[in-house]
Amino acid sequence: MAKIVLIGAGSHSFSKNLITDIISYPELRDSTVTLMDIAKEPLELATALAVKLVKQQGFATKIESTTDRREALKDANYVIVAIRVGGAAASVADHEITIKYGVNEDVGDTTGPCGVFYGARHIPAILDICRDMEDLCPDAWLINYTNPMAMITWAVNDYTKIKNVGLCHSVPHTAEDLAKQIGAPYNEFSYWVAGINHMAWFLEMTWRGQDAYPLLRKRFEDPAAYTRMDAHWAGPDIVRAEIFKAFGYYVTESSRHMSEYVSYFRKTPEMIENFKLGNFGRFDPKNREQERQDQDAELMRLIKSTEKLPIKHSGEYGSIIIRSLETGIPSRINGNVMNKGLITNLPEGCCVEVPCLIDKEGIHPCYVGDLPPQLAALNRTEINVHELAVRGIVEKNKTKIFQSVLLDPLTSAILTIDETRKMVDEMFKADRQYMKGYK
Repeated sequence: MAKIVLIGAGSHSFSKNLITDIISYPELRDSTVTLMDIAKEPLELATALAVKLVKQQGFATKIESTTDRREALKDANYVIVAIRVGGAAASVADHEITIKYGVNEDVGDTTGPCGVFYGARHIPAILDICRDMEDLCPDAWLINYTNPMAMITWAVNDYTKIKNVGLCHSVPHTAEDLAKQIGAPYNEFSYWVAGINHMAWFLEMTWRGQDAYPLLRKRFEDPAAYTRMDAHWAGPDIVRAEIFKAFGYYVTESSRHMSEYVSYFRKTPEMIENFKLGNFGRFDPKNREQERQDQDAELMRLIKSTEKLPIKHSGEYGSIIIRSLETGIPSRINGNVMNKGLITNLPEGCCVEVPCLIDKEGIHPCYVGDLPPQLAALNRTEINVHELAVRGIVEKNKTKIFQSVLLDPLTSAILTIDETRKMVDEMFKADRQYMKGYK
């Protein structure tokens, strides 16, 4: 049976969900699941929980654990990657610099100056994994959850031979949210979504075969719809409502993320307050450390307890893909892939997020055609940033990194060219341990 490798297994909640998802499918219960992380203690906790899950159910799933990446990758069929280079501290350092210059990102892992430098830390690490895969398991699928999703997918496609797909849960989460908005049971709600990661568009949404957009427009006649709380990010979802009003389609990512991609919502502290985009302590290192300690404590409790852990699928795409590739049972997901004529008014070769059909023969991205021109225009502003960032990171070229940040809509709405250059120079200094060899 399949050998499934999880790199970054020390991320407790993610590895727990992944292992649970895998063994929730009878067809995958004879697999070998190899957990790998460079941090020994978190890996040991994740391994202990995985062993308990399998043992409680009496399944034949084989659990392996190692801090040696090449050992983990040998003869793998599927390599799932969820890593964070530099941890919270590196992100906090970047965020503090950009705030000093007035560019107040929130999540900062996919776009803008923080997203570009997040990519500069992660793309080399992912490419190193791919080079090991080319040597040890060249036919394996890379299933990537690490951000910045679009930049990483682009780099993997352009600079390696590894089959890959990038996964994000923003599409199904938003679909669940939209179904609730219009009062539809989720199993009766259908959708067709395409664009780029974190800025894909619900091009079609139907309830019982009928267009659901009129219901959504009716819903937004109520002012309360503009300030309702989004369960997935615990904040009022004003930005997405404004984008929907202005551009006519609903976007996949939360208001906090979407506000980083455009220049309309985060230019001043007053705007951030008006659109309810405060960061809720997200980048406070003390909060992050406490969150990690709480996760460790809960994991230890689960490992030591006698309670039987439930086997319930999380809804994440990773195991769904593996099951379809292994068995031929078809499925459909939204994946990040190379644009090979899929979205015809976005650049060829960029990374797009489109519906994908999966069977035993592989992952088959679906043709979309032209996006509505206003949506393609918004996507292209981000794709410009992605391309220069990827080239700059792979080539270790500071000028291209600087130029990619210059093209960011939020940064360019706030800073001059000289101010942007100074900010980028500071970020290079703060991240110098990850930025060796740049010219």
